[in-house]
Amino acid sequence: MPDVTDTTLIDAVTPLQGCLAKLAIAPGAAGEVARYTLRAGEHRFDLNARLGRPLALEWTGAIACTHCGRATRKSFGQGYCYPCFKKLAQCDTCIMKPELCHYFEGTCREPEWGERHCFQPHVVYLANASGLKVGITRRTQIPTRWLDQGAVQALPVLEVDSRQQSGFVEVLFKEEVSDRTNWRAMLKGETERMDLAAERDRLLARLESGLANLRERFGADAIRPLDEAPVAFEYPVLEFPAKVVSHNFDKHPLVTGILLGLKGQYLILDSGVINLRKFTGYEVVVS
Repeated sequence: MPDVTDTTLIDAVTPLQGCLAKLAIAPGAAGEVARYTLRAGEHRFDLNARLGRPLALEWTGAIACTHCGRATRKSFGQGYCYPCFKKLAQCDTCIMKPELCHYFEGTCREPEWGERHCFQPHVVYLANASGLKVGITRRTQIPTRWLDQGAVQALPVLEVDSRQQSGFVEVLFKEEVSDRTNWRAMLKGETERMDLAAERDRLLARLESGLANLRERFGADAIRPLDEAPVAFEYPVLEFPAKVVSHNFDKHPLVTGILLGLKGQYLILDSGVINLRKFTGYEVVVS
């Protein structure tokens, strides 16, 4: 996709057309809800302003690779054509499982990309979207990562020097806590708040031996504890669904309904929910 420079927000009546990017989400100020922007090509659409009103998205049948821009019949890895999916480092298995990083074996698909993105500080965090989970993200992706997941709470726990190291720490934490979000539970809005600081302390005590082994391997200062306060997020939702029904452009190209809410990367309509990140690169008409 070409770079987009026009950031004017539109609450449009006239249909807009363009290829989808993931929803842009900005955290609200204290006590305020997050701000959501739908991105379709060069267009920017203020979704908060559309709450409680009809919204329609119709897939034209076209898909463009988000990396090279070429037309593709099928999207791979949330927005890539097959050649890019197979050659880009950002689509490799180690992105989902950083502990499998093979940079030092000399087989990284794009060593320079890896040096820019993987060899920088990463944070291991606890979040609460549908219950307690562990996750990792680059320091620069806070709080975007948490908003994308629909987390109502989050707490940075440890900072490490590289993505691979964060993967090893996450594997350790997964002995005690999940690394996944139950997206259906997240969308029902039934997540109970919890004491993340207490959960952090409990887990660090339980995993003390394993963390000591990692520090011995990577260096005493490679895995650093963080003393940060938990953060909380509110989402613009008028009504949560009692039953979660999911829309899919591949099965039904027209999605319509009253926009009732926005959480994570999902639109909540009275007709069902849709994960727009899943359809990155799909050309849609928005009205």
